[in-house]
Amino acid sequence: MRFNEKFDEIKNDKIMLKIIEKNQGNENTIPFYYYDIYLLNTNKQIGKISIRIGNDYSSYYNGNIGFEINKDDQGNNYSYHASKLVIEVAKYHGMEYLNLSCEHDNIASSKIIEKLGSVFIEETVPPKDYVFYYEGISKHKIYRLSIWLD
Repeated sequence: MRFNEKFDEIKNDKIMLKIIEKNQGNENTIPFYYYDIYLLNTNKQIGKISIRIGNDYSSYYNGNIGFEINKDDQGNNYSYHASKLVIEVAKYHGMEYLNLSCEHDNIASSKIIEKLGSVFIEETVPPKDYVFYYEGISKHKIYRLSIWLD
């Protein structure tokens, strides 16, 4: 996959994403962009987000977006704003939809995923042939977000 340098730094009126890593993936994972999230007005690093490009068996369970916000900065919709920014990266790469997932008891992530406009597909325990499976893995909520006409 060819990464686009115009996505090395992307921002809106609240946050800025700065690229940490661009990874081509391997036989078990799809390519991804990985970012630090910064507050725009203070340049404080508040979390991280990744956008995984493409869809495969594992991305159904893992999702195309992964985010984490520092504990002190949670509750401000920063992951929502960061997700909106990386959705533009996915569109550039021709993706029509994103799989989004979270552990079934992660209410905060579920709310962000739903706020993005995702449609709930199912709640399930990922199967043993899922690349990130481990004994005792919890149920995942699986969503789909159409982005092609967004």
